[in-house]
Amino acid sequence: MEKVWWKEAVVYQIYPRSFMDSNGDGIGDLKGIMLKLDYLKNLGVDVIWLSPIYQSPNDDNGYDISDYKKIMNEFGTMEDFDLLLKEIHCRGMKLIMDLVVNHSSDEHNWFIESRKSRDSHYRDYYYWRPSNNGGEPNNWTSVFSGSAWQYDEKTEEYYLHIFSKKQPDLNWENDELRKEIYDMMTWWLEKGVDGFRLDVINLISKVDGLPSVPGGRKYDWGGEFFINGPRVHEYLREMNKKVLAKYDVMTVGECPGAEINDAVQYGNKEGTELNMIFTFEHMDVDSGSGGKWDIIPFKLTKFKKIMTKWQKGLEGKSWNSLYLNNHDQPRAVSRFGDDCKYRVESAKMLAVCLHMMQGTPYIYQGEEIGMTNIELELEDYNDLEIHNMYREKVIEGGENHDKVMNLIYKKGRDNARTPMQWDESMNSGFTNGVPWIKVNPNYKEINVKKSLANPNSIYYFYQKLIKLRKKYEVIVYGNYKLILENDEQIYAYTRELKGDNLLVITNFSSKNALFHMPYELQTVKKELLISNYDKVEKEQDQFILLRPYEARVYLSGNSNSYTLVFKV
Repeated sequence: MEKVWWKEAVVYQIYPRSFMDSNGDGIGDLKGIMLKLDYLKNLGVDVIWLSPIYQSPNDDNGYDISDYKKIMNEFGTMEDFDLLLKEIHCRGMKLIMDLVVNHSSDEHNWFIESRKSRDSHYRDYYYWRPSNNGGEPNNWTSVFSGSAWQYDEKTEEYYLHIFSKKQPDLNWENDELRKEIYDMMTWWLEKGVDGFRLDVINLISKVDGLPSVPGGRKYDWGGEFFINGPRVHEYLREMNKKVLAKYDVMTVGECPGAEINDAVQYGNKEGTELNMIFTFEHMDVDSGSGGKWDIIPFKLTKFKKIMTKWQKGLEGKSWNSLYLNNHDQPRAVSRFGDDCKYRVESAKMLAVCLHMMQGTPYIYQGEEIGMTNIELELEDYNDLEIHNMYREKVIEGGENHDKVMNLIYKKGRDNARTPMQWDESMNSGFTNGVPWIKVNPNYKEINVKKSLANPNSIYYFYQKLIKLRKKYEVIVYGNYKLILENDEQIYAYTRELKGDNLLVITNFSSKNALFHMPYELQTVKKELLISNYDKVEKEQDQFILLRPYEARVYLSGNSNSYTLVFKV
C-alpha cells in the first residue's frame, strides 16, 4: 500500500465560532485559534480542519457562503488568516479549508445577479424552473424540511435549494461556473492551504429533468435524483486535473448516501478524484426508518457490522476517514458511551476503538477532553435544523413538546457547537463577553485546564494514542479482521502488517465482560500498548475480564517502529 502523509496524519476539526474568542464579542475568531495553536501542537495533531470562515450571512452557520475570497467579519480579516496559516505551518502542522460548492448563499453576487432577470448571464449558475401546474417544479423536500423550491416573485420562477432557502444549489452543468470554482480553489491553494474538506460534494450532479419522486406525495425525499448523480465523478476528475493534482494536498469529501462502490471511486487508488470521503452509515446506527429523529437503541453488533463493512470494503482499494464526532453530530461520549459515571473510561474506550482502525482519524474540538451533550430551552438553540424540525413536528404536527425536546437533547447539532471549555472561569474561558450560544454548565468540571493538570486525563490519553500511531506502522497500514462478531458487549479486532499484530479489545458496556482469547492468540507473546484503566488485571491464556468500558491494545510480532512519510 502506498505511503502518503495524509494517511498517517491525525486531523483536528475546529468550529471557529465556538473555539476561542479573542475580542469579547462572544464569537470565536481566527486570533482566538492562534492563541491555542500550541495546545493543538502539544496534543500531537498534524492537520487542522477549519469549518467555514468565509463571508456569510450565517443562515446555516457559515455553510452559506456569500464571498469565497473574504473572511467573515466576525472571525477577523484576511491578514489574520494569512498570519494564522503562517503560524500553523511554523509549528509543522497543516491547514485544510471547509469548502461548500454544492450551493452558495442567496447573498452571493452570482445569485443576486441571477435573480435579476431570466436573461441574466448568471441565471444558469443556479437551478431556476417555472411552476408545474401552479406549484413547485417537483416534489423534492429540503433537508431542513418543506419544499426544496423557493418562489421568486420578480422573475416568477422557482429556484432549487436542497438545504435552506438561503442556500440555492449551484448548477454544475454550467462550464463557466465550474471554471470560477476551480479558479477560486487555486487561489486558496496558492495562498498555501493544504487541502479541502468538501461539503456534500456528492450532491453536485442532478439527474436531467429534475423529475419528481414517484408516488404522488406532496413532498418527498428526492435523494435518488441528486445523491451520487450521473456526472459527479466526471466533475471531480475535472477538479482533480485542473486544480488538485497540481498540489500536494489532502482532500476529504462529505458524501452522505455513499456506499462502498461509490467510496472506491471517489477515493480511488489512482488519485484521480479525492483522497477519501466521510461516510455516514455508522452515524445512522441509532436511527430508525424515519431518519435522524427516529431514534432507536444503539446495538453494538450493528455498529460492528457497519464499521467492518467499511474497513474491509475499502482495504487496498481506497481509504477510510475515522470519526465519531463532528459539528453535525451529538457528542460521542453521550451517544455511544456513558457521560456520567464512566465518562472518562468510555471516552477513552471510544478513542481506542476508532484510532486503532485503518484510516485517517478526525478529532472534533472538545472530544479530547470528553465534552458532552447539553440540554437547553428551545429558544436557546441556534441551529436552523432544530427549529425547522420542532416547527414541523410540534407546531404543525401536534406532537408532544417534551418528547420532541428529548430528541433534540440526543441528536441536535448544537450539542457539538457549544463553546470549547478551556477553564473554570466565567463562560469556560471561551469569552469575556456573552457567548453566541450557551456554555455547557458542566464546564467547571470538564475543561482543558483540569485535563492538562491530570496525567490520567482523556487529553493525555489522546496524546498517547497519537504517539503510538506515529511509532507503529501496523496502526496506520495494517489489515483489519473482526473477532467476536456476535458479542453485544465487546468490540474486538486485529490488525496485521509484515508480521506485526495488534489485538484491540473494547467493552462497550457498563458491566464487566469476559473476553475469550481466540485460540491462535492464546500462546502468542503480547505487549500491552495502551489501556484506559490505571491498573490492568493480568490476562489469562484463554480469557480477559474486562471492566466497564475497558479498552486494551496488545502488540505482538516484530514490533518494528517506522519513519513517518509525514515528518513533523
